[in-house]
Amino acid sequence: MKVVILAGGFGTRISEESHLRPKPMIEIGGYPILWHIMKYYGSFGFNEFIICCGYKGYIIKEYFADYYLHRSDVTFDFADGGGMTIHNNVSEPWKVTLIHTGTNTQTGGRIKRVQPYIGEERFMLTYGDGVSDVDLHALLKQHEQSDSVVTLTAIQPGGRFGMLDIEGQSVTAFKEKSKEDGGWINGGFMVAEPGLFGYIEGKDTILERSPLEQLSAERKLGVYKHDGYWRCMDTQRDKHSLEEEWANGKAKWKVWEN
Repeated sequence: MKVVILAGGFGTRISEESHLRPKPMIEIGGYPILWHIMKYYGSFGFNEFIICCGYKGYIIKEYFADYYLHRSDVTFDFADGGGMTIHNNVSEPWKVTLIHTGTNTQTGGRIKRVQPYIGEERFMLTYGDGVSDVDLHALLKQHEQSDSVVTLTAIQPGGRFGMLDIEGQSVTAFKEKSKEDGGWINGGFMVAEPGLFGYIEGKDTILERSPLEQLSAERKLGVYKHDGYWRCMDTQRDKHSLEEEWANGKAKWKVWEN
């Protein structure tokens, strides 16, 4: 199953670093948070990725083009013709498709742009700035047993994100960016049917508004409640917190061995 990752936004709330590189390329422990997200999905056996690039997307493309240089020991032999030898080649079982979805395209529009690469298949969908220890297999199983077009992971982080009204395993109202505190919010880590594309009009469509609001009104937006670990790297403070967890061996999203 393909995993679509939204990685094209400007990251204005963490502009201290995002003015130099796209937010998903900001590093935690020396690795882009995008890499952490992909390693997490890979640990569940999801190894085919479609990255929705936008702002400074060439940096993401360059990273994967030189992936072995980032992850392996290398010898450059300038004396004998400038040859290059890669030692201890670190190979991920990944297939990565990088799509330029437009610099100013909204989240829904970015998803619409990658439709030709997904076709009529069910797919995973998440944001390029959040990590979690959500059970992706349980999420998928619940989605498969429902009639939902999209099942999102709901978490309870506090009060600065959009709010969900929930009945059973369905979202009955999706209210983006509410100011009220507490409650369940959309944590990403979604499963979507190809029918989602029909709810997206074009490049200016924001996924979290008309598509998800309409799906919730039709009772086609499912919810998987996750009461475990979840963090979003929204600000420099968030980045420092994630760095500290990684450095202290307390990164709960790190479920892989190497």
